[in-house]
Amino acid sequence: MKIGTSMRRREFFRNSSLTVLGTSLLLPFQSSGATDRSDRRKGNSKTAKNIIFMVSDGMSTSTLNMASLLTQRQEGRIGHWMQLYTDNKAQRALMDTASADSVVTDSAASSSAWGGGVRVNNGSLNANPDGTLNKPILQKFKAAGKSVGCVTTVPITHATPAGFCISNSSRGDQGEIAMQYLPLKFDVMMGGGAKYFSADSREDKTDLFKSFADNGYQVVRNKEAMMNVPAQGSQPLLGIFGKDALPYTLDQLHDATLKKEVPTLAEMTRKAIEKLNTNKKGFVMQVEGGKVDWAAHSNDTVAALYDQVAFDDAIKVAIDFAEKDKETLVIITTDHGNGNPGLFGGTLNSRNFDYLHTAKHTNDWVLNGLNRDSTAAQIIERLEAAQGYAIKKEEAERLQKYYTTLNQEGLYNPKKLPFKELALIQSAYTYINWSGMDHSSDYVELAMFGPGSEWLKPFVRNTELHQFMLNVTDVKTAS
Repeated sequence: MKIGTSMRRREFFRNSSLTVLGTSLLLPFQSSGATDRSDRRKGNSKTAKNIIFMVSDGMSTSTLNMASLLTQRQEGRIGHWMQLYTDNKAQRALMDTASADSVVTDSAASSSAWGGGVRVNNGSLNANPDGTLNKPILQKFKAAGKSVGCVTTVPITHATPAGFCISNSSRGDQGEIAMQYLPLKFDVMMGGGAKYFSADSREDKTDLFKSFADNGYQVVRNKEAMMNVPAQGSQPLLGIFGKDALPYTLDQLHDATLKKEVPTLAEMTRKAIEKLNTNKKGFVMQVEGGKVDWAAHSNDTVAALYDQVAFDDAIKVAIDFAEKDKETLVIITTDHGNGNPGLFGGTLNSRNFDYLHTAKHTNDWVLNGLNRDSTAAQIIERLEAAQGYAIKKEEAERLQKYYTTLNQEGLYNPKKLPFKELALIQSAYTYINWSGMDHSSDYVELAMFGPGSEWLKPFVRNTELHQFMLNVTDVKTAS
């Protein structure tokens, strides 16, 4: 009798699980079925005219938490993203970020999941293993008559913006990606990456800045020029503000030249909205805080947290616009975790965390200003000037030894500087430790604000956002 009851119970749960799985495949969002479209026509849901899709690249949940803690202890307020949760203004979910060939995605595959609606292999941009290509979502929205664009703090040709814009078998061919942008005539494209447009640094010696200008783009190269771009007019805008990525926020804040020449992510976001919003059919744009990921690959705590705060400032720009506009859906997320840092226990952890309040420069700034001839005393002095605490002499000597070999790891570390060793030394002073120097498989934060956000369910696959964006704007396009 007991065996029969147990078997029936297992059979019941097995069949129930299959039913739930089948339902989730058919209706990944509440918006995917005909019934839900009918409910929307009855007034039970709303259509979004505009979408602002915001990505803090490589943001572990702990990075979000600590950035909000930083603003809370530094300015007496929590972060704008966290405030949306506190005020119960945003729908919230977890998202599975896997790629086609790995549970740990890279940025190209992750952005392609949103951009093309299909999981592709790491390193690919909307390109399937069989060689077929998936049409990127900004091309679909452009064909539907909406204005489209991307802004980022890394090269505009980098994986995350590219995944919304083009198809390419290799994310690494940024020179070709820059060329692919030319005929698209997207309305706003802003970020770094001048070396992929300049004749003196491109392999083919093509002056793409001239090519874009000759094809009707307004090309701007500094903050002042960007600020002076008029909102009205059909001329597409290309803004490139650095040879490679833009500077880290913390370093920019304490460099008068960088503050004058390079716009912040919030400033680029505001200008992009101003220009895109002139289209009566609406707009769709992607906003990326790309250097959060670069900092995580280097375990550079202050770089990651201050760039996360800068991304949070861009969130405020988007939410302020959406609250007034009433027709804009703001999607806020990340493509994957990275490094998984954390503030750990200790009797002085609050005081030590507060060293971050007065920091003036990143580890990137510190390490790039040293060389094999730097003394331990000079290392101690430079780090204390940058971040407010003096490490021990033996710690400085340990760091100094790495400059004789320069063979350390880190994805965005061309000089092979000792980022990992410095982060390990700093953990005794800040109580912040990192789990690694690469992407993680964590489910990530996903938040939505505005019309259509009510369709969000608590757990989604990254690919589901593609069709969701088309559904919520009522755009029907050929794939």
